Amino acid sequence: MASVTLKGNEIHTIGTLPNNGSKAPEFELTKNDLSTVKLSDYEGSRVVLNIFPSVDTGTCAQSVRQFNLEAAELDNTIVLCISKDLPFAQARFCGAEGIENVEMLSDFKDGNFGKGYNVAFSDGPLAPLLSRAVVVVDEKGNVIYTEQVAETTEEPNYKAALEALMN
Repeated sequence: MASVTLKGNEIHTIGTLPNNGSKAPEFELTKNDLSTVKLSDYEGSRVVLNIFPSVDTGTCAQSVRQFNLEAAELDNTIVLCISKDLPFAQARFCGAEGIENVEMLSDFKDGNFGKGYNVAFSDGPLAPLLSRAVVVVDEKGNVIYTEQVAETTEEPNYKAALEALMN
């Protein structure tokens, strides 16, 4: 399990992120139109998984805004913003914010994404929501970068995630 903090208080995830060089675990998540999408649907593209507890918090919302800006500049790259928020809440946020360059996906149905990527909180006030993390996957479906954000209220290292795409 990974130890992180929430406002300085230690909490844990159910495991650790996939290793760099490993095959990214397949997943099924729900899009805003309630259709299902899989990681394999993005085969041939680079994929940034921006994972967070809830778009209804300031830090999570900012991560979506920032990746939305950055994604507009990236070739053959898709940014997936993943939480357990209901697809309706995700769609409302994107509509209100003018978010168009990222895809919002929900793990609300079964939580299997949180389990497969070991990002579900196992304890603390946010359990069983998803911890703040970034996973970058190359065109072949291999993990090339991971970040488990140590303090849940802080933003991920956008620069490091995007630099992984340049290598």
